[in-house]
Amino acid sequence: MVGIDEVARLAGVSAATVSRALSGNGSVSAGTRARVESAANDLHYVVSSNASSLASGRTRNVGVVVPHLNRWFFSSVVEGAERALLRNGYDLTLYNLSGGGDERRSVFDHFLRRRRVDAVIAVALELTTDEISGLLALDKPLVGLGGPLAEVPSLEIDEIAIARLATEHLLMLGHTAILHIGSHRRTGFQQAMTAAGLPVAAESMICADFTMANGYAHAKQALGHPHHRPTAIFAASDEMAIGATLAARDLGLSVPKDVSIVGIDDHELADFFQLTTVAQFPERQGELAAETLIAQLEPSRHEEPALRVPLPFELIVRSSTARPLE
Repeated sequence: MVGIDEVARLAGVSAATVSRALSGNGSVSAGTRARVESAANDLHYVVSSNASSLASGRTRNVGVVVPHLNRWFFSSVVEGAERALLRNGYDLTLYNLSGGGDERRSVFDHFLRRRRVDAVIAVALELTTDEISGLLALDKPLVGLGGPLAEVPSLEIDEIAIARLATEHLLMLGHTAILHIGSHRRTGFQQAMTAAGLPVAAESMICADFTMANGYAHAKQALGHPHHRPTAIFAASDEMAIGATLAARDLGLSVPKDVSIVGIDDHELADFFQLTTVAQFPERQGELAAETLIAQLEPSRHEEPALRVPLPFELIVRSSTARPLE
């Protein structure tokens, strides 16, 4: 294996200069840096991650903390974050908090506070003041994704706006008997219905856990009443919307002839089910979170990330929604 001394001899500089040139730490002229990089390429020299970490105090490793990994949305966010991190020369360590309170304390009190990661991306987590201050006190930058964190750069989707957009799509088609299956996106649903001059009854909003099975169960119960059946369903996630679609089919109902269904996410199965949805691009969210974090880790970029970064979303109309039957 080629060592740093061989690169130094070929480039005509000291080993310390090679280290500074290849790590980006310390002052090295452009000409010297180019000569060192050329020598390293000619010799196929690969910088030791351990040596680089010792010299810089950095691991070039970012921790990504998620509440669940077996959900399509979170795995897509991780995939996008990993893509951006690898592109910039960083590794990723994943922490899945689905195990509960003890696991969370272990992650935040021990793993993340050791010198194992340079920074942290928290996905859809409400962090405590102690968790945030503990990381920042150790000079570990933090970015929140999917919810605001106090005095920390956070990338946020406008939950009210996307729920309104989904509901307004159904209203524009002429639906008035709309059922909402979800929880934290009900405010946008209520606002859209109220703006249209329609009453919002308690039974038109059902709390659910964002799974396909839960969407199926609630939709089957609601659609099983022929005289009080909604003509449209707004599910707060595509997985619930797909569950509602399967429930309608099991009851012998046609989508969208008998019931229109709209979801949120643009799940990987949404196109297969021809589901109308509000896309929120989770892979791009992960990339943006990683890029926001890297801007803090790379002082040479001179970028000061905003504390609140809005995330894009878009209505994608497919064949699961149509005008109601007269």
